[in-house]
Amino acid sequence: MAQSEDMTRCIDLCMSCYRTCLGTAMNHCLETGGKHVEPKHFRLMIACAEMCRTAAHFMLINTPHHRHTCAECAEICSECAEDCERIGGMDECVAMCRSCAQSCRAMAA
Repeated sequence: MAQSEDMTRCIDLCMSCYRTCLGTAMNHCLETGGKHVEPKHFRLMIACAEMCRTAAHFMLINTPHHRHTCAECAEICSECAEDCERIGGMDECVAMCRSCAQSCRAMAA
């Protein structure tokens, strides 16, 4: 069974969100310090990156379980977007997480 156009787009968004969250956490947040490296925020960003990678992986291997990983990914991405917005200075991360959450919600349905 071939991937749908929506699934292919979701995989791409998940991988972009993975790169954005991990890159932002390891570069911007670590170098900025302060609120950016508070354990709760930093763990959330790393969890978001990993969940995005996992959701993409489950869609790539074409298992019906992708619905569960996508549902969790949407939840974590939404939470990460809110927290990055609260701290500020991470507009790219906020936008990426929101796009990924929206796409994953559709895949989880």
